[in-house]
Amino acid sequence: MDYKIPHQCPICKHEMRVTKLACTHCPTMVEGEFRTCKFCKLPDDQLLFVETFLKCRGNIKEVEKELGISYPTVRSRLDCVIESLGDHKRE
Repeated sequence: MDYKIPHQCPICKHEMRVTKLACTHCPTMVEGEFRTCKFCKLPDDQLLFVETFLKCRGNIKEVEKELGISYPTVRSRLDCVIESLGDHKRE
């Protein structure tokens, strides 16, 4: 079973880093200190929203239809994703 990488230490709440990678086909392993991407840190609900938003090419009306939510909810979720990615500027 594949688990999502924890990005926050359950003890001290600081950032976690990936330190070992393994090939799914052969016994190759790589050790080091690797950062994950910003999108990998998003919670599952925000990641689903981003995937839907991209699939709909940013068309908010299409996102509304796809997810069955209202325009203000789409905007609110988009703002939350932007904030989670580290852009705290809102107009």
